[in-house]
Amino acid sequence: MENDSSIIIRPSRDGDVEPMLAIYRRHIRRGVEEGVEESGLPEPDDLKDRRKNLRSHRLPHLVATSGGEVVGYAYVVPFRKRPAYRYAAKHSIYVHHEHQGRGIGRLLMQELIDACAAAGFHQMIGYIDADNTASLGLHERFGFDRVGLLRGIAYRYGRWADSVMVQRSLGAGSTAPPIPRPAR
Repeated sequence: MENDSSIIIRPSRDGDVEPMLAIYRRHIRRGVEEGVEESGLPEPDDLKDRRKNLRSHRLPHLVATSGGEVVGYAYVVPFRKRPAYRYAAKHSIYVHHEHQGRGIGRLLMQELIDACAAAGFHQMIGYIDADNTASLGLHERFGFDRVGLLRGIAYRYGRWADSVMVQRSLGAGSTAPPIPRPAR
């Protein structure tokens, strides 16, 4: 297992776009998200625009690097677009297939939770493929509860797959009123 100190978590940069896309495309082609049409894969400009949009809304978009190489990334998007939902974020984490099992997802998750709490979010939401036991275990270790099961939501490998919805409160969660946060 790689030493935590050799992994650096930092905000993503435009120069990280190609390695992030390579990680994502591998997840689509060979991972639990296989089955997306090639025409549905994002292009570099798509990811650059997404990063710019997230940064303009002060939403975390992070990378994990090892030896200067991008080995994972994580980000959040608004859970819903309506102003009433501005305290909830939906997150995603992707780790390079050759670096899985080395604690990178754990480091990204902790940094993402801290960044979301600092940004004033009260809830984090995630959707995880029901077959992705590693990700489900990671979320459980970080205090996410399984709050829903979406049956047959994706079709891949010649069968329908389920998705698990997870949720974690940040700070006071739903027990105290929020500190005013601008509507997006």
